[in-house]
Amino acid sequence: MFRPKLLLSSLTALAALATAACSPQDPQAVTSAAIAKQVILPSYSRWVEADRQLSISALAFCQGTATLDTARADFLYAQKAWAELQPLLIGPLAEGNRAWQVQFWPDKKNLVGRQVEQLLSAQPQVDASALANASVVVQGLSAYEYILYDTSIDMANAEQKSRYCPLLMAIGERQKGLAEQILTTWNSSDGMLAQLSQFPNQRYADSHEAIAELLRVQVTALDSLKKKLGTPLGRQTKGVPQPFQAESWRSKSSLNSLEASLISAQNVWTGVDNHGLRGLLSSEQKPLAEKIDAAYAKSRALLAALQPPLTDLLASETGRQQLNAFYDSLNEVHRLHGNDLAKALGIALGFNANDGD
Repeated sequence: MFRPKLLLSSLTALAALATAACSPQDPQAVTSAAIAKQVILPSYSRWVEADRQLSISALAFCQGTATLDTARADFLYAQKAWAELQPLLIGPLAEGNRAWQVQFWPDKKNLVGRQVEQLLSAQPQVDASALANASVVVQGLSAYEYILYDTSIDMANAEQKSRYCPLLMAIGERQKGLAEQILTTWNSSDGMLAQLSQFPNQRYADSHEAIAELLRVQVTALDSLKKKLGTPLGRQTKGVPQPFQAESWRSKSSLNSLEASLISAQNVWTGVDNHGLRGLLSSEQKPLAEKIDAAYAKSRALLAALQPPLTDLLASETGRQQLNAFYDSLNEVHRLHGNDLAKALGIALGFNANDGD
């Protein structure tokens, strides 16, 4: 028997399904997936390649087939790749003290130097597997930098090279293994790439939660950049510079690391093809987007105008004024993300990983 009401109900249901199928995708889901795939994942891949090269480089230097200059250049490449990841520490790399296994900072009491010497006295032929069970202080780039750059060590001297090379090679192998493990985890079927792309999942109930965490990581990273500049600048010590508290002070690459991190943070903001956090702002919120654009542009311009190394800038009044101006610009970028952008996106940030430091 023909039932018009049943037919009408069925047609209405089909129309609703068709409309849902044709409706635009959730913009926050699209943005989260785009940031994960186009910004974060490529940076992790570059980090893996840099650490693979670091491992090869350590072996080549210790076998006498590469120069100290080459070994240092490969370290700087790995350091830059790591700095680029600072605003992207979401998921496994942000958990279980893994970030400290890559780089120990701040080193307020020269723990790196003291613990490297203690380790080599106790285990002269330390390897990567033994290193994985050692203190995080000696596992990563800070210890690698100490060996290659500290003025108390002469790696051109055969005896000293023989003493430090086992640890240098162990760190290279340890960093390569750690980076490869993190990337594999990211790319697994239920890894961060999938969790930032498909909702709901075991980590995020919806795309808004994912965007909130991406912004939270950004705000924490920008706060960390302020600390990495403010600590040596003396912002916490009544204006008395603390040059040995700078990140990578031995290799004089502190400002290069800050630049890599700042550019990476901006990449999350702009995204690829406007699929970054910026693209989530409505046309009515265009003034805020332009304000954040201008803040990034100003900060990068002030950084580009600095003449490294950081230690030289800290030694002069003019240099400290320039550094303070750059710090203030970072503070503005940080404030705009933590306050204005969070409010515009309807995100309550709460505490960040640096609170209590």
